Amino acid sequence: MAISLASSVKFGRARREIGERCLSPKQGITVTRKEVYSPVRRNVNPFRASSVAENAGGTPVNASKPVWNRLQARSVFLNLFQCEPKPLILKAALMFRLSLAVLAAALFDCSGLHAESEAAQSVKPTPVIFDTDITGDCDDVLALAMLHALQDRGECELKAVTISKVNPLAAPFVDAVNTFYGRGEIPIGATRDAQHRPSLYLKLCKTLDGESLRYPHDLLSSDDAPDAVEVLRRTLSESEDASVVIIQVGLAANLADLLESKADAISPLDGPTLLRKKCKLISVMAGCFGPTLGKPRHDEANVVNGIDAMRRFAELSPEDVPVVWSDYRIGIAVAYPRESIARDFSYVQHHPVREAYLLHSGPNHDRPTWDLTSVLFAIRPDDQYFDLSEPGRVVVDEKGFTEFHADANGRDRLLEMGPEQAIRVIEVQRALSSQPPRHSSSQ
Repeated sequence: MAISLASSVKFGRARREIGERCLSPKQGITVTRKEVYSPVRRNVNPFRASSVAENAGGTPVNASKPVWNRLQARSVFLNLFQCEPKPLILKAALMFRLSLAVLAAALFDCSGLHAESEAAQSVKPTPVIFDTDITGDCDDVLALAMLHALQDRGECELKAVTISKVNPLAAPFVDAVNTFYGRGEIPIGATRDAQHRPSLYLKLCKTLDGESLRYPHDLLSSDDAPDAVEVLRRTLSESEDASVVIIQVGLAANLADLLESKADAISPLDGPTLLRKKCKLISVMAGCFGPTLGKPRHDEANVVNGIDAMRRFAELSPEDVPVVWSDYRIGIAVAYPRESIARDFSYVQHHPVREAYLLHSGPNHDRPTWDLTSVLFAIRPDDQYFDLSEPGRVVVDEKGFTEFHADANGRDRLLEMGPEQAIRVIEVQRALSSQPPRHSSSQ
């Protein structure tokens, strides 16, 4: 019995669609990242112990299984249809075999997706200590907002915030921002011995709407917060070994004092030993490692406002805890777009990030995002937003200038960024900084 021309055309189309489904390279591995521009790639980050296929969120993916399943589906297809038609084979029999091939491909597809979903759920959020000089510049506020957004996404857990400059409203302001994002319980520590710094925006924590605080919080003064080193030691001692990422985006006063701390009631370990045992990475915004602003070198603020502390940090940090430095020039190259301040925070009537930015920089300025870059690398080190320099050592001189000396066995690396990466960094920092809270005190 001959098969009609119309049936042959219909069957050929179905066969071609199934073949394309089985062989499409775009379906080899399913990308589960939130940004469509993040590709699947090999893990080459030096801070990871293994080299496995990952999606752009750092989630291990069994890359071979979905591909192998599709090849198997292709084999099923070819075995079914690469044969000469026989007079006794009816159209119904052919379509039955076609249905089996479709079912096999669908089952193999689902098994790959299920494996990837299980892998994504097994990844633990990165424990983070955010050490900030949140007084002068508003990029600290944007960086803190980023961390809350990343925690809402399950990528990190903000364990503590420590403050490295002295201002009586610094700790209350941090408490107000944390409360706004639904995490008013996060421990806050403050230094008692560092630069005293006025602020244009910390007063927001005292703003009243009627008789109520616009941004509720419990801490009324930085003097009411525990000492920063105490919070650092307690948070580290209660954490799993080699799990914590410390993000330092200000003076090094707190980490330098931690490194000189002795065993106490909190932990039997001294500072360097405790850091070596509990910390897996320190992400630092400090220093300028090349010419900028028409000068051969630049005395960056986080260094010159606390030269002794930064020198102690650079000299005393354990050799086996990697330190990645975000150069002053990186933040300059990825300024925060003013249109985001105008548009992206209108989901509530009052937003502490928007109001802090406007009080500091006004509506017509794209502020450099120095501190945000250290946050972005710390939580997404494998997403290729940045490259890393060769290993080396950072040296801080007595005038506050920083230099990087290459050393194959060095502890330190510098962030590097190309023009194409800068475009991605600007967009993702904007998206994360302005992301609405999952749970907010304003809701």
